[in-house]
Amino acid sequence: MLELRPGPAYRIETERLVLRCYQPTDAPLLKAAIDASLDWLRPWMPWARDEPVPLPEKVNLLRRFRGMFDLGQDFPYGAFNREETEVLGSSGLHTRVGADAREIGYWIHAAHAGQGLATELAGALTRVGFEVEKLDRIEIHCAPDNVRSSAVARKLGYVHEATLRQRLPGSEGRKRDTMIWSLFASDYPNSPAAGAKLRAFDATGQRLL
Repeated sequence: MLELRPGPAYRIETERLVLRCYQPTDAPLLKAAIDASLDWLRPWMPWARDEPVPLPEKVNLLRRFRGMFDLGQDFPYGAFNREETEVLGSSGLHTRVGADAREIGYWIHAAHAGQGLATELAGALTRVGFEVEKLDRIEIHCAPDNVRSSAVARKLGYVHEATLRQRLPGSEGRKRDTMIWSLFASDYPNSPAAGAKLRAFDATGQRLL
């Protein structure tokens, strides 16, 4: 019999952020955040090399995001300020790393970098992943020279499992290495991520955490 899980969490509130499923109407806010952060994003995010794109393309992207979220195929989250008037970044509990596992990806608006927001959102998604989704493993992937991203993983209790060589698209047609950081359900209760302060809600607004 198929196990019924309480999630997914459509909305997560932390001290400074609202993490929620994107809506197509968020496209102007997302475009503004990306366009203002391109120099910051391009060294680390392969998709940023194709930016900026017209607003209608952003609308279509967020329609796809919402569809995948609703169908349980992937779980991209927008990271908004508490008033939901600005996109401060994006994240996700991505399904590309196997069964009972997720990969947390993230980026932060250039104007808000260095304030601990990536740690705050990744900690919240880690807690949701283990306590709502009942995952066995969560991973964070980053380039070896992306010291800010690796610091987030380390702060939350993730363990550096390996550095894979020449696995992801890089600049000028070259491929780049990627670090794999993992946290398992058995280690999660004693990790810093378990102390993340948040409230999480399902699609109907019912409290999950």
